[in-house]
Amino acid sequence: MENRVVVEVAPTAADLAHIACELIAAAATASIGRRGFFRVALAGGSTPRAVYELLAADPFMDFRRWQVFWSDERCVPPTDAQSNFLMAKTALLDRLANPPALVMRMPGEGEPDAAALAYERAVRELVPPNPAAGTGDTPRFDLILLGMGGDGHTASLFPGSQALQEATRLVVATTAPTGQPRLTFTYPLINAARRVLILVSGAEKAATLQAVLKGAHDPNRYPVQGVQMVRGNLTWLVDAAAGAEIKSLQRV
Repeated sequence: MENRVVVEVAPTAADLAHIACELIAAAATASIGRRGFFRVALAGGSTPRAVYELLAADPFMDFRRWQVFWSDERCVPPTDAQSNFLMAKTALLDRLANPPALVMRMPGEGEPDAAALAYERAVRELVPPNPAAGTGDTPRFDLILLGMGGDGHTASLFPGSQALQEATRLVVATTAPTGQPRLTFTYPLINAARRVLILVSGAEKAATLQAVLKGAHDPNRYPVQGVQMVRGNLTWLVDAAAGAEIKSLQRV
């Protein structure tokens, strides 16, 4: 698999959710056919919720072959309303008659540094690498789902954060601009994936998206620019409101 970057624009947020569902389902089907399982890291935030609800309604998906992780989490208990795990649980997992073979949530209720180390160990144990892809011994997810904040952050990789400089650790503790502790995947783990899908919705993100896709490369300011696959496919799926300031995007 060679590196491939695709930017697609959906007319509305609802269309974005349907297209994202189709892309995830296709990735799952391919991964299950080739490797027996679909190893996916889910994202939090408001945009993925509709995607998860649509996936839960897919009558053809073999969720028993899914192995589910999270790309970031707030340091809160799994029952907290802010929990990324809880959002995916209520929108997707609780609706499935045949749940995934493995659901590995980030332990947000634990001490952040210890929780990050524990999750990294779990990822290394459960997600196999593929040295032939040029990613060494780094675990290689079939798909990592991400979003982009209005400040250009992705996962819990925030502008100016020390986590942006991490070159060896796969999961670290970090802090949001609000002061809230977080757990997050780092670039080495994200960029080793087979596929990354970044969802962006809303007019309030249009200026940032233009700067990210058309402006200077500065991941310290716009951390999502640091998502650069080692050998995989990166798809940006944005709605028309988010893509309003960019004229040369491919529309679907």
